[in-house]
Amino acid sequence: MPTSPRKLLPLLPNHSSNRSPMTCLYRCGDACFHEVPNASAGAYLGDIIAAGLSRRSLLKVGAVVAVAGAGAAALGAQPASAAPNRAARGLAFTPVAPNSEHAVTVPEGYTSKVLVRWGDPLFSDAPEFDPENQTAAGQARQFGYNNDHLDLFEIRRDEHVMVINHEYTNEEIMFPGYDPAAPTQEQVEIAWAAHGLTVVGVTGAARGRPSGELTTVVDHRLNRRLTATTEFRLSGPVVGSDYVKTAADPRGRDVLGTLNNCAGGITPWNTWLTAEENFNQYFANADAVTDPVVRERLRRYGLGGGASQRKWEAYDSRFDLGQEPNEVNRFGWIVEVDPFDPESTPRKRTALGRFKHEAANVHLGQHNHVVAYMGDDERFDYLYKFVSRDQFRRNDPEHNDTLLDNGTLYVARFTGNSPAEEIDGSGTLPSDGAFDGAGEWIPLVTSDERGATSHVEGMTGIEVLVFTRQAGDAVQATKMDRPEDVETNPLTGVLYVALTNNSNRGTGTNPGPDETNPRSTNRHGHVIELLETGNDPLALAFGWRIFLLCGDPNDPSTYFAGYDKSQVSPISCPDNVTFDPYGNLWISTDGNALGTNDGLFGVAVDGEYRGQVKQFLTVPTSAETCGPKVTETRVLVCVQHPGEASGASFENQFSHWPDGGTSVPRPSVVVAWRPDGIRIGR
Repeated sequence: MPTSPRKLLPLLPNHSSNRSPMTCLYRCGDACFHEVPNASAGAYLGDIIAAGLSRRSLLKVGAVVAVAGAGAAALGAQPASAAPNRAARGLAFTPVAPNSEHAVTVPEGYTSKVLVRWGDPLFSDAPEFDPENQTAAGQARQFGYNNDHLDLFEIRRDEHVMVINHEYTNEEIMFPGYDPAAPTQEQVEIAWAAHGLTVVGVTGAARGRPSGELTTVVDHRLNRRLTATTEFRLSGPVVGSDYVKTAADPRGRDVLGTLNNCAGGITPWNTWLTAEENFNQYFANADAVTDPVVRERLRRYGLGGGASQRKWEAYDSRFDLGQEPNEVNRFGWIVEVDPFDPESTPRKRTALGRFKHEAANVHLGQHNHVVAYMGDDERFDYLYKFVSRDQFRRNDPEHNDTLLDNGTLYVARFTGNSPAEEIDGSGTLPSDGAFDGAGEWIPLVTSDERGATSHVEGMTGIEVLVFTRQAGDAVQATKMDRPEDVETNPLTGVLYVALTNNSNRGTGTNPGPDETNPRSTNRHGHVIELLETGNDPLALAFGWRIFLLCGDPNDPSTYFAGYDKSQVSPISCPDNVTFDPYGNLWISTDGNALGTNDGLFGVAVDGEYRGQVKQFLTVPTSAETCGPKVTETRVLVCVQHPGEASGASFENQFSHWPDGGTSVPRPSVVVAWRPDGIRIGR
């Protein structure tokens, strides 16, 4: 194997980011190079009349603008540029410069270490990692591959249980002698074990150890691996539906595995929500399905004909749509896991709808109703929320266990307030100085113990839940530029939506720019802030405004909430977001289209520093920044797919991070902190 890094091969044409084509192939099944799944006629402010909406519908849109307009105004005024080299509380660090290093880079005065890597044993009976001699049984007791989302649950002071998603595998890098056309059964079973989830105990602040450092605990009582063959259970109205029954599960209740888990969130009752995203790529032979209705449903979810990339169907018929056409309907859900009960069976919460979930993040509304916000990570797909029928009750786990089964699922329709001719696709601000407007949450389906009641003409309640994308199409929800993570600022209640990119915006027959997605061929993405009427998550109207138009600050199409662009870090392709204890927004990136490494960025959302983006961390070349988690004393990120460059293989590695030498690259969790014990950003 080479001992020095090789150069990246050129990207394929019209690629929307700096992501390697190999990453596109294994992570999402080359979604960007296939036909856009959403071919519906969507609703846009400039196209409302052309879409054939009735006068009553037009009046309804106008009413929403009037009701929610105050929400947009409440989002706050643009800042006057603050003094250079100063920052908001929690962001007082020297920004890391953009780079292309094969290393994790943190600000001066900070240090970092790898907390856990692919293949690290979680149990004392697990083998030490040996890339030349992997086994499925060993991998099922080791840390999985391609860690994405992470979070921490406190057990006691500085003892936590950490939860991590393992989104996908790249067999070409993982296995010696791998043949993509004919993988062995052992390789496939190892990949099944490397997918899924990890629950692992971590400790910190031991005597003599810096306060930010963490260590994993082998054989911790809560340690657990959940894989592509672990038993999961469907929950909610879809249980027992004909759409989820298979030969192996004629009751339509018990599912083996969770696939392509991306981001996630924590509930107020201390469970973990993890999202199934690009599940479509694991299923083969959609062209064997002859029913035209079923074929269209498969197409809308990106299911292609022929063999799958990983060829799992050769070893398990459930991945062959010709034999098991319903198996795919058992994926694409939000999964709830109890990290404090290693014996519990995780549930797939069907009342939250089925699509390519990036995450589900829960916020308590007025009177303690639960609201979960979700993005569908596909070009021209939608933003959703679920509102529980019942209220959260502290110290009542039996009651809280039902909250995500009973409630109403909504999809978002945005309207702008600027003349259509001012939204020209260039990113130039309209005459009112902001891309902003109002919106409404459109009800799709209400679930309860009796089943599911549809609010979409022509679809049953179960159909809305299983084929949620088509329901969004039917009510003409707003087509977005890959809505990914969606998080509520815990201090203000303002919702932040990361839209990663969409290079197809305004090309060919695809939809053109609108005020919510104002740039054509949007390679760098943007961030929207949204405030519901009365700052009430149960409200059905909202105001919104674009907070960031990402990219090079020297590019006229970029916008940083009105902050001085000479005082910000360049940022491209926002993906996962979180908040620190001070209410600052932290953004991790995926596929930085500026040509440098992905990273983690902090940005103030209020006050004189509003819009001042500062880069805290970069990950190695060809890797992606995931997670993240920011506390008072530490920052945690997942470093996903290091070494995943065009032409890379087990015998010809592009990267040797994190172990160096001639080692294979290993996706890892990294923790950063200040050795002097001072809090992050102070």
